[in-house]
Amino acid sequence: MQKILYLVAALLAAIIGFTAYQMWPKPEPEALIYEPPRALKAFELQSTDSQQAISNNALKGQWTILFTGYTFCPDICPTTMSDLKQALPVLQDEADKPVKVWMISVDPKRDNMERLKQYTGYFGKQFVGIRADHPELFPFVRDLGLMYSLPDEGEENYLVNHSAAIILVNPDGKRIAIFNAEHEPGEIPVVDMQQLQKDFAIIAG
Repeated sequence: MQKILYLVAALLAAIIGFTAYQMWPKPEPEALIYEPPRALKAFELQSTDSQQAISNNALKGQWTILFTGYTFCPDICPTTMSDLKQALPVLQDEADKPVKVWMISVDPKRDNMERLKQYTGYFGKQFVGIRADHPELFPFVRDLGLMYSLPDEGEENYLVNHSAAIILVNPDGKRIAIFNAEHEPGEIPVVDMQQLQKDFAIIAG
């Protein structure tokens, strides 16, 4: 009889514990979450990771971090790339699929494939350079919810205005979150990597 009482008490404790766990508020990511995740329009781009043009299928089977940049960028791009390089091992520990970074070049005039491959290769094999000419590139970037603006014709030494936000694509190849950059006076607008890591753990978990 005493054993039965112990078993009943243990069962009740387990039920209460499980119920309390279910009712306990779950952490919410601070990033903007797309519910449901949003499919990307069909695209065809060049990638430093492939000898052939890539399409939407290249995003499937992995977590992909996408952001716009260019190799001549003096501040936002190298800072973001360095921050992501440090964050990537933490992100990979939270994911059951590979995690890759796509740097989408918004300087099609100067960023040829050779230059882009050398630039992204410096940060590691998980970093992929993506490019296309403006007619193909602009619709893709706009579909991501990002932007860039090209300089006037004939300019040689120029800066490209572009979004500093980061897009997260899930293993189904769909946009699931956007991490906006922090804009502080006198500071480079970049994404808070510690918050990105926390949010990623919630999203990918």
